[in-house]
Parts: sequence; structure tokens; C-alpha cells
Amino acid sequence: MKAALPYAALTSALVAADQAIKLLVEAHLPFEHAVPLMPMLSLYRTWNPGISFTLLAGFGPAALVALALAVTIFVLALAARTPSGETAARLGYAMIVAGALGNLIDRIAYGHVVDYILLHTRDWSFSVFNLADASISVGAALVVLQEIVNFRRERRRPAGD
Repeated sequence: MKAALPYAALTSALVAADQAIKLLVEAHLPFEHAVPLMPMLSLYRTWNPGISFTLLAGFGPAALVALALAVTIFVLALAARTPSGETAARLGYAMIVAGALGNLIDRIAYGHVVDYILLHTRDWSFSVFNLADASISVGAALVVLQEIVNFRRERRRPAGD
């Protein structure tokens, strides 16, 4: 149980930061109007009724809440089975859960997710996202990185070990 505390703390901190930022965004940013921060980065408040890239927007909030809960439970089960030495995977799972919970809170409270980060050039823009989305993406990358490390370790072991 003690081993899970740092990961629970990371999850809690990310959820708190995500929700605090979203409250500030909702209170102070104009809706669907870019506020440039630097070249290629703007704040852009919008609402996403679906999941990443507005997928499944037609499913409705209740179905997406159920899906988010199921995925969160599944990721927690994977995290619980992860050996203590696999730090990157454990950090990754904590970040994925944080992102899922951050967006789940939005979906329950508002019926949509609050997005606000816009990466762009003059001719192109990426989908608007938030800290929770970034946590999920970075977390997934850490889990994949851990799998690559594990695979390489296994390949280096002499046969019969």
C-alpha cells in the first residue's frame, strides 16, 4: 500500500491542477477565441462533447461517463498488477488515471470536457486539448517505454534464465 502513495499523490496533484486550470479557463477566457501566448501556442477555450479528437460525441454524456469509468477501472487493475520495479509504467498508469478522472469530472459536471490548449501554425492547427489529455498521452508513452525496456531486457537474458 505504501508503494502506491507516490503514484496516488501524482494522480491527485494532476487532477487538482487540471480542475483548477479549467476553472480559470471557464472564468476568464473568451469562448472559441484564440489568445496567443507565443508562436504556435495559444489558449483557446472550447468544449468537447466526445473523447479525444471529438470521437464518440454522439454517444451522449451518460455513455461516455460509463466508458470513462470502465477504462479507469481497467487501467487501475493493470497498475495493480505492475511489478514495483517498473517505475515508468506505474508513473504512466497514474498519469492515465489522472487524465481520465480530470475529464470525467468535467463530463459529470458540465456534460462536456473543457479544452484550452491550441498548438498551431499559420496554416495548420492541432486539436484543442487540456492537461488531462496531455497526462493521458504522456502516461501512455511511459507505459510503452516500459514495455520496450522490458522487451530489451528479456532479449539480453541468456536462454534458460
